[in-house]
Amino acid sequence: MIRRYAKEHWAGLIGLGFTVLIFYFVFRLYELPAEAVLYAAAISLFFGGILVAYDFCRFCRRHRELQEKKETILCEPEKLPDPERLLEEDYQELLKNLSQELERITKKAERERSEQVQYYTMWTHQIKTPIAAMRLLLQEQDTPEYRELSDALFDVEQYVEMVLQYLRLDGTMQDLMLQSYRLDDIVRQAVRKYARLFVRKRIRLHFEPFEAQVLTDEKWMVFVVEQLLSNALKYTPASGDVTIRLEEPKTLVIADTGIGIAPEDLPRVFERGYTGFNGRMDKKSTGIGLYLCREICRKLSHRIWLKSEPGKGTEVRICMETVELPLE
Repeated sequence: MIRRYAKEHWAGLIGLGFTVLIFYFVFRLYELPAEAVLYAAAISLFFGGILVAYDFCRFCRRHRELQEKKETILCEPEKLPDPERLLEEDYQELLKNLSQELERITKKAERERSEQVQYYTMWTHQIKTPIAAMRLLLQEQDTPEYRELSDALFDVEQYVEMVLQYLRLDGTMQDLMLQSYRLDDIVRQAVRKYARLFVRKRIRLHFEPFEAQVLTDEKWMVFVVEQLLSNALKYTPASGDVTIRLEEPKTLVIADTGIGIAPEDLPRVFERGYTGFNGRMDKKSTGIGLYLCREICRKLSHRIWLKSEPGKGTEVRICMETVELPLE
């Protein structure tokens, strides 16, 4: 603190030293006794020291006050202490101008974001109508070509649903309905949705019913399981296996015998937009699915992690254990 003060007030300190030297040289020119010179210098140093000590105390007090304000004012210059000097007043005016400009830019960005979300939300709801119509038309025929078109339409539905969930992600907390659900019922909903793909790709599903009550949100949790099954089906070759089991404590495991994930990609698989080596090979990967799973699990207070080896498959675990609090 003393070094910082000396650095900022070097001119005044040098001026005090020059004052003492002026006394010395003037007294020497008039050949006054040394005692008089020392006395005058001592008086100058004494009163100068008092002024410096007082100003140093003000400097420290001001510094502590600003340090305390730094933790609380955030971007509100109005809460700064009153300026004591002209330069402080000028700096505070600059801060106010910057704060106003930041507020203007933030409001503009929020408005544009809101308009964009509204547009894409409307688009996702409107696109569901022609998708439903195409689904009805494809159900009228049962030929290999129609089945391929139906599978492609199923992929379109999945991407539309992913977009809708992505847009809803910021408002997830308002949409949560936490209750106790049978985990088996949640998993079965996702399995039924992908049953045709299991048959079409000739992938074996190993799933035995399990009894477990979990505190979660059914709609969001079904979406997470669907995304994990979609990834397992996408990256597991024909005649492969997908296993769904329950481990303690209340940990849902979805394992496949697919192509696995490269070690260098594992730390980043839950990042938004990160597709990794497999995604670059697939060309259609968005890097959004696992990101959504992680964010939804985080908001539901569930833990999600995975382990994988190239050529040996992937295991994803979701821990839904809760702490029972005693009633008082």
